[in-house]
Formats: sequence, C-alpha cells, structure tokens
Amino acid sequence: MDAGAVLSVNMLQRSRMGESMASEIHELYDVIVIGSGAAGAMAALRAAELGLSVVIVEKAHKFGGTSATSGGVLWVPNHQLAQNSDSREQALQYLDAVVSGPIQRERLEAFVDQGPQMVRFMKSLGIALASTPWPDYYPGAPAARADRSLVCPTFDGRELGEKFTLLREQYTRFKLLNRYSMDLGEFFTLSARGKGWKRALARILWGYWSDRSTRAFTRRDRRLTQGAALMGHLYKRLFDRGVQVHLERRLERLLVSGGRVSGVTVSYFGHPYDIHARHGVVVCAGGFEWNQELRERFLAVPGLTRYSSTPEDANRGEALLAGLAIGAATEHTDAGWWMPTMHMPMPAASNFEEIHQAAFDVGRPHSVCVNRTGRRFVDEACGYDDFGKGMVADQQKTGANCPCWLVFDSRFRSSFAAGGFMPAAVMPDRVIPREWWDHYIFKADTLQALAAKIQVPAEALTATVASMNEYARTGRDPEFGRGGNDYDKFFGDPTCKPNPSLGAIESAPFYAVPINLGDLGTKGGLKADAFARVLDARGEPIPALYAAGNASGCPFGNCYPGAGGTIGPALTFGFIAANDIAARAGRQPQPRREGTALAV
Repeated sequence: MDAGAVLSVNMLQRSRMGESMASEIHELYDVIVIGSGAAGAMAALRAAELGLSVVIVEKAHKFGGTSATSGGVLWVPNHQLAQNSDSREQALQYLDAVVSGPIQRERLEAFVDQGPQMVRFMKSLGIALASTPWPDYYPGAPAARADRSLVCPTFDGRELGEKFTLLREQYTRFKLLNRYSMDLGEFFTLSARGKGWKRALARILWGYWSDRSTRAFTRRDRRLTQGAALMGHLYKRLFDRGVQVHLERRLERLLVSGGRVSGVTVSYFGHPYDIHARHGVVVCAGGFEWNQELRERFLAVPGLTRYSSTPEDANRGEALLAGLAIGAATEHTDAGWWMPTMHMPMPAASNFEEIHQAAFDVGRPHSVCVNRTGRRFVDEACGYDDFGKGMVADQQKTGANCPCWLVFDSRFRSSFAAGGFMPAAVMPDRVIPREWWDHYIFKADTLQALAAKIQVPAEALTATVASMNEYARTGRDPEFGRGGNDYDKFFGDPTCKPNPSLGAIESAPFYAVPINLGDLGTKGGLKADAFARVLDARGEPIPALYAAGNASGCPFGNCYPGAGGTIGPALTFGFIAANDIAARAGRQPQPRREGTALAV
C-alpha cells in the first residue's frame, strides 16, 4: 500500500466481520479534505499533484457536492486566458468599488493574485476553460468587464468508469424533461425560445437516444454539462492520481493533539472512527443553509431551509460547528448567496416538492415583481443576489415580502420560463395538472381577478402594472432603472424595443407565481486568512486547519461580484490551502511530465 493507504484492516471489511469500530480503526494521510465539492476537489487535486497523500471525506452517498449541481461557472478576474486584457489593478479597482463592509484585504488580494495561478494549474492538467461574455454583476462600476466568468467544456461521464453514476446528478431545472443534459447556452436558448431552439432541442435528443451503449446500463445522460462537467474533469484527474473518496462519512469533530489539528472523527452509518493527518485538514463542507437553527441564529431574515436551491439536507454546518468547538472564529455568517426560487410538485414522486431557481425569469420583459402590498421593491433584472438582498430589505421595511409575486402576461408565458414552468411552447397550460392551478401558478382574465386570487390589493397592483407599461413605452424605469445597464440587457429580449428588459403587461390572461427567498448557500463560515488557514478568536491561525468554499467566509464579504463568484474563490482557496500545506511539509511543485513547469 502507498503512504495514504489504510494502515489497519479496511473499515468495510471490519463491519462485515461484525466487530466494533469505535476508535479501533485508524487511517493516516498527509491531508484530509472534508467535502467533495469544487473547493475540496481542488485542494485534494493540488495536494496530490504536489506529492501528498490525500483522502476526501464526503457525508453524502455521491461525490461532487453542491458544485456538481450548479451552473459550474468560475469568476476569476485577470484569468490570463486568450485575448484577456484584464489586470490585477483593474480587478482590484472593480472589487474596491463594489465590495462594502469589513473584509480581509490580504485575503481579497490573495484571491486576485492566486486565481490566475489556479486557472493555469487547471490548464496544465488538460482542463480547457473558456471565457464567456457574461457581464460582471455591477456593470456600471469602474473596471467592470464581461469576460471574467469561465466555464468548462462538456465532459463524457464514461471517462469516470464505474464511478460515473456516483457523481452527484444535476437538478431537474438544469435538465430538459428531467433527462437530457443542457449546457448553459442550450439552457438559455430553450428557456427563452431563442434563435435556433428547435435545432438545439433536436441535437440534445439525438445525442441522448443515439448513445445506445450508455442507455444499456443507466438512464443518466453521459454528457455532463455545467457543474457536473467541472466536477467530472476534476475527478477524472483525482482518480487518475489514486485519490480516495470515502462516501457516507459524516464529520463529527476535529481532533486536536499537541496544539494542532491532527485529524477528524467521522461516522459511517452511525459507527465513529478516527482519520489522522500528518500535515493538514482542509474543511470544504459547504455552509449551513440546511440548518434551520443556524439560519435563525445568524440570518436577519432566515427564511426556510426548504427554499434553498442546494442539495436537500446536505449543507448543515457540521464543519462550522466543529470549528467553533475548538475555538475557531467566524465571519460573514449573516449573509447568503441569495437566489429567488419557487417550488412545485415533483412529477414522479407523491407528496414531494422541488425547488426551481428563478434567477433570470424575474427580470424578463412583460413581467413585474411586487410585494404583498402590490408594489415593486427592486430592479427585477438585477443580479439574483441583489434581488435577494432587495427581498430582505423590503421584508425588514414592510413585513410584506418573502414570498413576493412574479406577475406576467400571456406574451411572457409564451416565451419565457417562470421557475419550473417552461414556456407555453414547451409546457402549454393544458398539460399543467389541474390541482396545480391557484396553488403553484395562478391565472385570471384580468389583473383585478388575479389580484383577488393572490390576495394583493387590486388598486395597487393595477397601478404598478400601469406604471410598468409606461416604462415599457418610454424604455426608461425611473423607479429602479431596470434595463439601464449591460447586465440587465444581457438577459432581456433583444426584440423588445426600446428596452429589452421592459415589456408591457397587457396581454390577457395574466399569471402569477410566488417567489421565495432562496439561496445558493451561505456566505459566512470559519474565518480563514490569505493562506486559507482557519483563525481563532485572537486572529491567530489554528495550526494545520484550513477552510475553503462556503465553509469559510466569503472573501468579498456580502458581495457577489460576478457569475461564478462562489466557485471561483472556492477553487482558488482550495488551491491556496494545498500550496501552504505542501510548503510547510517541505514539498515543492515539480515540473509536469509534459515539460510544463507550474509556478506557485
């Protein structure tokens, strides 16, 4: 066995022998990574590349974490890919303009400096990242750009071999008819019936059904896209390097010996045992959005766990609680990565509902979002995190938000999705189950009748819609500036004139769906420094303990600067953590076999 192998009898063998496992089994690795999402995968991959033995511990029965279910976008300023003229100075100028509140300056600069190094490392491993024209979320800020968001190419899941079906699967919202994978371009084309949507649909269907060899053993589309593609690329390289992933292992506590973190106690179906680390433990186990008690403790408007769009009951803050138990400090725990969501029944399961994101739906033309007094509260076409902040602020001000309402007309219904309700061309009203009407989606021939159904004052709603119709005519929204910047316009309808984000709401019938204060996770967690080292209450690093991703505090504080603002820093600080562990262990980066040296 190599240095990272199990030193005693394999746990599964012992369980079959029926012997007690409490503290009898001891595993030893150079590095233990808690959590298998983007941060954990990068920390493990970089550590393995630097010659360290690594194990990834994941409490779920599948690997990939929340990242595998996401859009898979990385926000990395100054990424230095082809034709990118961004710079360190421009990146910091933009971040200085949009980030408010207390942050760690050294940590922010570490992200800006090491992000391009992380991208270079991924490229050196053969992972081809591509820049997208996605505008930064504050396009009017100094040095804002539209090329800082990166995506991975489609990945063939069969390259993972027998582990293919163990990678966490995408949500229904990212799959066509809960079966067919879509990349981001296809998703936006189909959800808005954009140019070439029929060809895109035919291509997706043919690619799936012509793949007879995969259909012989799984219903799952082997074509992995978005977050699944990112994680497929990373785990292909992890498995090629012999990194082990231990599934169904829940973190119970951090072990401390001699003033340093020396390992972890995990439980496997209720059986606790210890895993020891020679050089470091990297906590990458996500936030606490599925822990209602922690939401009530930290968030000003806590909302419900079930409104989160992350995997159900996954991120419960075990890492945060384990860190607090040994004296770790926290930061930014009052903030979330907000995402407007709506819920509807799961088609194939009785008595279960599924959460659907409405990130871009709320800002499409021929619609408006109102609180329960019938009044607007935000530029609906803004970034989804800012939309959520608007919901929080309005709830604190009026008590009449969370949920709010997305109100739209038949033109919107024919062209755009409303959460899980696809455009009428794909999902006509007649196929929506009768029992869903006036519960999940509401419909009426007049605005007054719709207002009565959703219990919003009719006079206020009709006045709001009248104002929106005037704004659509002039192309200017004097209340909130909807459609007045490049980001708003990017997700509008270019055929809608004079403002692609504003369209009259006047074509009956009229519809409404409730919008919840959902999230992509929490922004706060263990306080980590520029080297990803977890700090104690005095601001001193806790030896051998690191954190990255949503298990740590966001380097931007309560700001979401651009698409991929969660995964970009998660990958970067996983990379940084591995580098610091390797440096302290006396390991140095080695030139790759292809002859390409990588700077740290």
